[in-house]
Amino acid sequence: MSYYAVIRGPLGVGKTTVARAVTAAIHGHLVSIDSILDRHGLEEWEGGYISVRSFLRANDFAISEAEPLLSVGTPVVLDGNFYHRAAIDDLERRLAFPHEVFTLTAPVSDCIERDRHRAPSFGEEAVREVFAKVSEVEYGVVVDARQPLADTVTAIVRRLDEVARPPPTMK
Repeated sequence: MSYYAVIRGPLGVGKTTVARAVTAAIHGHLVSIDSILDRHGLEEWEGGYISVRSFLRANDFAISEAEPLLSVGTPVVLDGNFYHRAAIDDLERRLAFPHEVFTLTAPVSDCIERDRHRAPSFGEEAVREVFAKVSEVEYGVVVDARQPLADTVTAIVRRLDEVARPPPTMK
C-alpha cells in the first residue's frame, strides 16, 4: 500500500534534513515544495509571506510528481513550510492516498541558531516571521525536532508504518 508524508514546520527547524532521512528510511521519493517554488518561479508575495496562491500552484507540480509514484507503490515525502492551512487541505483533498502530516517543532532560538549555520542563511528576522506564520496552523502529528535525528526519523517511520498498514479484513 502506498502512502505519503508531509513534513512541515518553521524555517530552520530541520525539515529538509528530516525529510531526506525519512525518505531514505522508507525507500521513497522526496518532493521539495521550496524547490518547486524556485524552479517554476512561483513565489508571489502577499503581506510579507509567499501567497497561498503560490503554494496552491506548487501543489499542482507536487501532485503531478507524486501521484504516478504513489500509483505504483512508491512512498512520497513532501517537504515544506505549509504555513497556509489551505495548501495542506488542497493537497489532502487532491492526493487521495493514505498519509500523515508531521509538524516539526523547536523553540525559535533553536531555529535561528540552525539558520546561522547554513548557507545561505535567511537571517533572524525571516526565521522569526516564518516561525510565527507556521505556528498559526496547528496540524498533524507534532514532533519535537530537538531530539536526535535518528529518534525523530524513527518516530515518523513508526507512525508511517501504521498509516501504510492495510485495515483488518472482516470475516
